[in-house]
Amino acid sequence: MIDNIVTGFGAALSAQNLLWCFVGVLLGTVIGILPGLGSATGVAILIPVTLTFEPLTALIMLAGIYHGAQFGATITAILIATPGEASSVVSTLDGYRMARDGRAGPALAISALGAFVAAMVSLVALAAVAPFFARLALDFGPPEMLAVMILGLCTIVVFSGRNIRLGMALGLVGVLIACIGVDVGSGTPRYTFGQISLFGGVPYVEVMIGLFAIGELLNQLHIGLSEPIRARFRDLLLTKEDLKRAAPATARGTVVGFLLGCLPGAGTTLASFMAYGAEKKFSRNRRKLGTGAIEGVVAPDAATNAASNANFVPTLVLGVPGGATTAVLLGAFLIYGIQPGPLLFENQPDLVWGLLASFFIGNVILLVLNLPLAPVLAQLLRVRYAVMYPLIIVTSLIGAYSVKNSMLSVWIVIFFGLVGYAMKRLSLPVAPLVLGLVVGPLFEKALVQTSALGAGDATIMLSSPTALVILGLALALVAGPALAGRLLPRRRPAAGAGQEPADALDGAPHTQTAPVPAQATSRSTPHTGSGRSDPGSGDDRSEPSRSTERPS
Repeated sequence: MIDNIVTGFGAALSAQNLLWCFVGVLLGTVIGILPGLGSATGVAILIPVTLTFEPLTALIMLAGIYHGAQFGATITAILIATPGEASSVVSTLDGYRMARDGRAGPALAISALGAFVAAMVSLVALAAVAPFFARLALDFGPPEMLAVMILGLCTIVVFSGRNIRLGMALGLVGVLIACIGVDVGSGTPRYTFGQISLFGGVPYVEVMIGLFAIGELLNQLHIGLSEPIRARFRDLLLTKEDLKRAAPATARGTVVGFLLGCLPGAGTTLASFMAYGAEKKFSRNRRKLGTGAIEGVVAPDAATNAASNANFVPTLVLGVPGGATTAVLLGAFLIYGIQPGPLLFENQPDLVWGLLASFFIGNVILLVLNLPLAPVLAQLLRVRYAVMYPLIIVTSLIGAYSVKNSMLSVWIVIFFGLVGYAMKRLSLPVAPLVLGLVVGPLFEKALVQTSALGAGDATIMLSSPTALVILGLALALVAGPALAGRLLPRRRPAAGAGQEPADALDGAPHTQTAPVPAQATSRSTPHTGSGRSDPGSGDDRSEPSRSTERPS
């Protein structure tokens, strides 16, 4: 293996391959920043450009676009609550809150650093255990995948906050929206209302842009345009405490992302949600999640990047795409006359190990590009909202239109923008709805395949030991909070004690409320509160107060 690694780096470090790797990650970052494009679209658009390249050079550039888009999508998710990819949705939960509190720099920096560490660790694991995980993935048939999807749906409990029933109901609404399109089993159109554009279902991109970007914008306009966020330069840098808190979250996110990424078709979105759910369960600062916690930023991004690398395990070893982007890349392999599969590592080791080595190089380039630029990008929040908001609207609508070149996409964005705005005003959690929408199609596909395998009986899933273990985890996830509430004694808060932080993405208005200064002359105190009222306090729909302090 050492000889293969040396050979791979020798091929990847050639001047031509280095140049196109740099071009790929740079283009990918730009594509990720632009809402509506995403890595899969970017790779598909640029495949014709690479047809005259050598196969390894072309694949290095396309893989660079894939990894760069993961970084770029997080930038807009943190700064303006506009995720460029579905996997970046979770980054808005705490990343956007940190940006509103004047800590956009640390949020971007810890995101880039955590993603880099996860990418490096997952690439080492990919090179070391790819054959083993390939055999394990072969044992994951439809029953096991159905159990994984049930576990994913049960994660809704984690994102539901205090009202689990409401969260489950919103998750079911997301699943119902996911039912729009062609039935997986019979091929019959459902709920398309005669619109051919809906045969493929409601696209994630339009829904995410509407719920988050347009919904947040309308909510801010309702509250009233405030002054741009201004923070001191030292508030834009990471502290030792930030790094200390981020380390265990990065480790957990990397493990979750890599394990899920090795499963064919799982993609990166489910990994980011599951990593955030793991933080809600195991983080020492889990009560701070949703209010601008470092753990809530770094864990999903680490999981996303680990999963994006792990997606190449089934793609390279089995010839089965791990996600949407690797499906496009699989087509690129075939265009260049390369047949992925178990014999690829033996027949073309130079190409495989050269490609894997380029992943290391591309992630180093991304870190060098993004880490120093984090404080600079954070300065975008100094732009007055009267200028920024029209740009966000125009960019979002153009991005949505570019997906299918259809005005229906624009109307979908506007509709879900109004839905997102209403949910924020009513303090309804958005995350369960999104999770149901994402996992719904995967759940339906696994259910249909399992039923067909059992001649109409989906309970054959219970004959698989692996599926039973996964279902046990799902049961523990659902029943755990209820049992804990019954068995553990309720502690009455002391007089004067603060309320427990609200749960992630509960839909309450995002405002800037400065903390009470220790002295009246303290005019430069940075924002540290999220300004949200406690959904359980009874006044969560009241108009939020505004700070009268002037930023320094």
